[in-house]
Order: sequence, then C-alpha cells, then structure tokens
Amino acid sequence: MPNTLNPFELIARRWQPSARFVERAALATVVMAVVIVVTGGAVRLTESGLGCSTWPQCTPDSLTPTAEMGIHGLIEFGNRLLTYVLCAFIGLFIVAARARAPRRHALTRLGWAQFWIVMGNAVWGGIVVLTGLNPYLVAAHFLLTSALLTVCVLSWQRAKEGDEEPRDLVSPAVRQLSWVLVVAVAALTVIGTVVTGTGPHAGDARKVHRIPLDWQEVTQLHVDFVYIVVGLTVALFFTLRAVKAPPAPRRAALALFATLAFQGVVGYVQYFLSLPTLVVGLHMFGSTLVWIAVLRVFLTLRDRGPVPAAPDALGDGEAAEARPAATTAA
Repeated sequence: MPNTLNPFELIARRWQPSARFVERAALATVVMAVVIVVTGGAVRLTESGLGCSTWPQCTPDSLTPTAEMGIHGLIEFGNRLLTYVLCAFIGLFIVAARARAPRRHALTRLGWAQFWIVMGNAVWGGIVVLTGLNPYLVAAHFLLTSALLTVCVLSWQRAKEGDEEPRDLVSPAVRQLSWVLVVAVAALTVIGTVVTGTGPHAGDARKVHRIPLDWQEVTQLHVDFVYIVVGLTVALFFTLRAVKAPPAPRRAALALFATLAFQGVVGYVQYFLSLPTLVVGLHMFGSTLVWIAVLRVFLTLRDRGPVPAAPDALGDGEAAEARPAATTAA
C-alpha cells in the first residue's frame, strides 16, 4: 500500500528553501512579535481597550466594528486582525523549516510553539475584554506576548546555527552571570507591567479597575531594577573582555548597553513629561528591544556548529543518504 504524503512533504518535494530564507522567515516572526506589542500598546494608550465590547465578535450583533463605535472600535479590531498576519508569518516559518532538507525537528517544534502561544494569547485577550480590562490579566497578556517574543528570538538564533550539542564559549561563571542578567531583565519587565497596571493609562476612558499600589513607589522600584540591569550589563561586558571572549558576545553586550541607554532616556522623558502617550508607546517598543538584546547576549555565549548543508551541497554519498530523510513521513 503506497505511503500517503502529508502536505508538508508535498511542499518539500517541490520547494527547497535556502538556509538564508529560513533565517529570514524566523526574523520576520521576531519583527511581527514586536509589532503586535506596539499595536497592543496603541490600543491601551488610545483608550481603545474596550473598543470592541465583546469577544470573539466585536459586538454582540457584529463580528466587525460598526460606525457608531468610532475610531476606538477600528483600533481594537485592527489589533485583532494583526493576529492573523502574525500567524501567517509563523506559518511561513513552519513551512520553510519543514520543507528544507535535512529536516530540523527543533525548528519546526519552535514554530509550532509560536503558533500555540499566539492562539492561547488570543483567547487570553478575549478574557481581558470580557473582564473589563482587569489589570492583572492585562499584565499577563503582555507577559504572554513576551513569551512569544522569546520563542521567536530563539527560533531566529537556531535558524542561524547547527544542531550539535551546545558548546560554551566562556567559563561556567560567566554563563551564570549572563543568567542573572536575563533574570534581572525579566524581573524588570514584570515590574514594568505593574507600573502600567497602577498608572493612568488604563486602556479605556471609563473607570477601569487598577492595581491598588502607589504608582510612584512602584515606578521607583522599576528604576532601581534598571540600575541593577545596567550594572550587570557593564560587569558582563568587562568580564567578556577580560576573559577574551569571542567578538560576537562582546558586541551583543555592547548592543544591550546601548539599548538600555535609549530605553533609560525614554523612561525619564515620559516620567518628567507626565506620561505622554507617544513617549509611553516608544517606551513599550524599547522594552521589546531590551528583551531581544539580553536574549541575544545569552545565546551568543554558546556554539552549536554550522547550519546543516542542503543535500545538493553535500557529496554524492551524503546526498543519497540525506534525501530520503527529507521525505520520510512525519
């Protein structure tokens, strides 16, 4: 009885994307994850969080916004539509990773992880609307998007490297310092969501429940963690120089410091100008850049070898062995 090919195998027989294409598809998911954070921030900052009064429809009687809902309905519904665009880019990455030979299971698993995080976060976003923008749920909604961004960055990095066992490029002590830095930035991000949950930008013009904490005190805690992160970044950079680490980790640490400097300037500007919406939106964008930068620092401290070559780039014996693997049933 002949084997039935699944759709991915049919695509793989007709299309062999290059390693560069897979890498760019992975990078596109990173860009879209950042875009969805920025547009989600725009929903909040324009007081459009309840522009659509229910979920999954926009109103109880309409899937799309009506003229009576005005600009707020369009902004909220537009952000929802961007989820489909994000899924399209994730789908492209999954198909490209699956079609390329030799097949790399790690990449396809990461692609599907992105998809399921998006689906889960879409449902969570619906719960946020149905609960009237509960600030704790809103914070979790942002953190789920940060989880998506984490997987996207990891996918991008894995698309640029091989599948060998990770080999540390620095000593375990330096790796531990990088771990502490990642945890500190994660804590900074979580505290930032609490700042937002206590601040004036509730997401809707009507009265919305806020986290019952003093906004200025939480902001001060956030600033304290900024200093901790900056100090750890400087310490890691000079440690990498002292141990003569490869150029890539040192460049990544320097890029993180520059991103933190940019984010710090934006943060102080928004504080002293009483949180203008445009600057707050820029600060949210900066938070995604900081998270990407710290992940890149951590990921450049190990090596997994070169990207596996496509069968056509291998010798005759190797190619004969690799091609069947590319068309084996999933």
